[in-house]
Order: sequence, then structure tokens, then C-alpha cells
Amino acid sequence: MTFSPATGRVLLLGGTGEARRLAALLDGDPAVEVISSLAGRTAAPRALPGRVRVGGFGGAEGLAAWLRDERIGAVVDATHPFAARMTANAVRACADTGVPLLVLRRPGWSRGPGDDWRRVPSLAAAAASLPGERVFLTTGRTGLAAFAGDDRRRFLVRSVDPPEPPLPPRTTVVLARGPFTVEGETALMREHRIDVLVTKDSGGAMTAAKLTAARDLGLPVVLVDREPVPDGVPVTATVEDAAAWLARAGRFRPGSGGA
Repeated sequence: MTFSPATGRVLLLGGTGEARRLAALLDGDPAVEVISSLAGRTAAPRALPGRVRVGGFGGAEGLAAWLRDERIGAVVDATHPFAARMTANAVRACADTGVPLLVLRRPGWSRGPGDDWRRVPSLAAAAASLPGERVFLTTGRTGLAAFAGDDRRRFLVRSVDPPEPPLPPRTTVVLARGPFTVEGETALMREHRIDVLVTKDSGGAMTAAKLTAARDLGLPVVLVDREPVPDGVPVTATVEDAAAWLARAGRFRPGSGGA
């Protein structure tokens, strides 16, 4: 596609597939300098084009100071749909500095015919309402503490990196990175005799195969809802729309930092 972005320096809060695609789209264009920021929770993240920083900012105040110091002209929050704290910090920091902010967030999954989904508002609610005895837990390695007190059920936990305690006492860990196939997910669930899937409503195609496999196997899915984006913040679902937003943000000067 032809892309004519605004001139300036862009902070891309990333780690998702959408963030990587947007960074690749912007990379090499002399009109824009993209700095991709990763939380550092994954030991071996996939490579990103352009400049990359790793680690936290020190809350909203630290991020605001960083935006000023680095003379950032715009911020695109393309973090995971469940990175609510980072999004809240970005909203506050951009409001404090006057830097334009866009949230790039893929849509959640949609229930189809034959799906047995039980939506819950949190991991704690998921742990309190498990309908089965053999649980396939794909909520990420940082949210397992909610299930740690369950010494009755057997848990199959999948994550990219080894999870840290506390874990449920009867846990089997599988280390893997998507994308996954329906055939592979079906075989895994059958091998471990899974009778309920627990996952977050992350959306996207990379990990959606487990939902199809659960439906084909007649298994219930406990689906944790994501938090909404704060009111008043522009949101888009596609990389192309994010690029178009940056092009429309041509009012900011290189390194203006919203000043």
C-alpha cells in the first residue's frame, strides 16, 4: 500500500502481531521514526524492525517524562487487549503531555453456532466457576495465581515462557508459541482428556483454533472478558486504519512532543 505518514517520532507500545505489522509498515519511511516498546515479559520476543526499547516506564508519570525527553509526536497503543494498566498509563501520560494517542486493538472473538461459552469478568471469576475437572488453561503465565488454590482439578497450562509460582498443585506445563492448528489443539485436548477450556477474549487468528477444537469436542469454554478502552480515546481495529490515523496526525512536528 502507499503510505504517507505524518512527519515525526512515534512511540509504538507493542508486542502484539498488530504492533509488529505496523512497525514493519512504517519502517524505512524517512518521514517517521518509530520506537517500539516491549514490556520485557517474554524472554525471546520476535524481532521488530527499527528502534526497540524493553522494560517499563515507571507508571504514567514516567511515561509522560519519557515522551517529553524523547520528543514523541504520537503514541499508538498496540499492546495486548488485556494490558489494561499500560493502556491506562498511556491515556494519562498522553493527556498530561498533549501527545495524540490511538489504541490499536483487534476485536474479540464472536460466538458461533455450537459454541458453549460462559463469559466471566475476571480470572478470579473464572476460577470460581469452573464446570470441569481437567482444565486447559491458556490465560497467560502471569494470571495463574487465581487458580493456585485449586488442589482438586488437573490443569494443563500453556505459555510461551515457563510460568512462575504460585501454580495449581496438579499442573502440567506445555511451552509453545502460536499460531496453533485445529488439528493440533484437538489432539492436545484429547491427549490430556480436557473437559473445559479457560481463556481470555484476546481475539485474533493465532490462538483461535482452540475455540474451534473445543466446539468440535463439545467442551465448554470459560471466556474472560477484556476491560473496555477508556472513554474518549480513539480506537481502531486494523493496522491500515492506524497508519491512516498517523497520516492524518500531520499537524504534529518532528519531535514536538505535543508542546
